[in-house]
Amino acid sequence: MPAKKTSSPELSNEILVAEYEYIANSASQANEDRARVASFYLVAVGSLVAALFSTQIFDTSTNFATLSILFSGLFFVLTLLGGLTVIQLARLRAAWYESMQALNQIKEYAINKDNELADAFLWRNKSMPPLYKVNSVSYQQTLEVAILSGLTFGAAIYFFQIGVGYYCTSCNWAYTVSGALLGFISQLYIYKRFLLHNVKEKHHAPQL
Repeated sequence: MPAKKTSSPELSNEILVAEYEYIANSASQANEDRARVASFYLVAVGSLVAALFSTQIFDTSTNFATLSILFSGLFFVLTLLGGLTVIQLARLRAAWYESMQALNQIKEYAINKDNELADAFLWRNKSMPPLYKVNSVSYQQTLEVAILSGLTFGAAIYFFQIGVGYYCTSCNWAYTVSGALLGFISQLYIYKRFLLHNVKEKHHAPQL
């Protein structure tokens, strides 16, 4: 017997439902990845710092100048990893935001077809939070990474000064604190820049 053909309205509804479920899963995956990325960086920093300070730093036979240069390099690498983590958090925030926009577009389409559905949807375009929101979970995770990155950059500067034999207590700490603040502010700037750059790319797509 010939297979029963799906009517055009039914096929359209099936496509919309499948698209809605796919976008919802994408938004959920972006949130899960965001938490995983931040946790990975926190664990990586904590594990490496614990490993470093529990081994050679208390070995008096080790050349402390060489060890300081090594520490400086490792902390600088951790700072770079923090920057990459912040970029990933910004991209995942943007991905989640785009998914919400796509879901709301389907909602608006459904409302246009049936005005009574307007009362069923609390979350719509007009109620969406801004992409860059300082009290969002994404921003708070970025704050955690930025604080650690600032500390690692300050530590990199401190150990570098010790490694090259620059001993000036007030200057050492001044450069260290300044470096930590610079690292912290830079990470927050990178996060905001990548979010706004994502919006700019969407609004100013190249003309073919």
